[in-house]
Amino acid sequence: MIRLDHRDPMPESLRGAVLALGNFDGFHQGHQAVVGTAIDWARREGRPAVVATFSPHPMRYFKPDCDPFRLTRLDQRMELFEAAGVDGVLVFFFDAVLANMPAERWIEDMIAGHLGAAGVVTGEDFTFGQRRGGNTALLKSLGAQFGIEARTVGAVHDTEGPISSSRIRTALQVGDCEAATRLLTRPFAIRGTVQHGDKVGRTIGFPTANIELGEYLRPRYGIYAVTGRLPDGRVVQGAANIGIRPSFDPPKELLEPYFFDFSGDLYGQEIEVALHSFLRPEGKFDSLEELTAQIARDCDEARARLATLVP
Repeated sequence: MIRLDHRDPMPESLRGAVLALGNFDGFHQGHQAVVGTAIDWARREGRPAVVATFSPHPMRYFKPDCDPFRLTRLDQRMELFEAAGVDGVLVFFFDAVLANMPAERWIEDMIAGHLGAAGVVTGEDFTFGQRRGGNTALLKSLGAQFGIEARTVGAVHDTEGPISSSRIRTALQVGDCEAATRLLTRPFAIRGTVQHGDKVGRTIGFPTANIELGEYLRPRYGIYAVTGRLPDGRVVQGAANIGIRPSFDPPKELLEPYFFDFSGDLYGQEIEVALHSFLRPEGKFDSLEELTAQIARDCDEARARLATLVP
């Protein structure tokens, strides 16, 4: 899979591609339908299939102080797109130039001229251009003048309604990992570099691999049954705290997974922690002994949950 920056020339091998265009944060079932449609179309016509996505998310550009909301980092989305079978991923690095580009120029200069796309697939509610002045109707009508065919894919529904990133965020914020997993088709996973902490966990027999949450959405604070993907590719099981550690002073927001039956040095290395099941809210304990006893119970419960959730 070829990875592309929108500011660089489009390789000739990818001109005439069918683009799947959108933010695709989380790459949930609805996003997968859009990308899958683009791939099927491209394969039928012997064209390359390319995903075009945005970084940072336009919301972060327009509202830099908004609360963290991402379901996936860019590198995670890249891997998911590659696994889906696309030939290339093009990243629009969203800045003032793109934010102020009228929708008509997006179509003529960027999609038709710079990228040389033959087809574009979006969700039916996709908007683009200055002040969101472009929509799927404009993309179809004006795109046709430049030899671009535009198609839309309707929302994917389940018994509760359309599947969306906002539904997944809501599920995670109330601790419903099972719903988030079903909508995403995989567990919500946080990727980050393991940092040094105060090492209290090590002193009580539960060493943790501390990770900052960064731009990720904050799930409900509490204890989770998790799996961790290590730098060597191994997947290990564990229990993790997400929150501010109310038993310790000063409070510090972290993801703190403890991996069962694991020993090794992960400091400075990148790992990914997937949330499978919410066990309980965060709590404050009066002593380390009380905390240690509760962690042991949490680990037993996490093992039991993971035995049913993880093959």
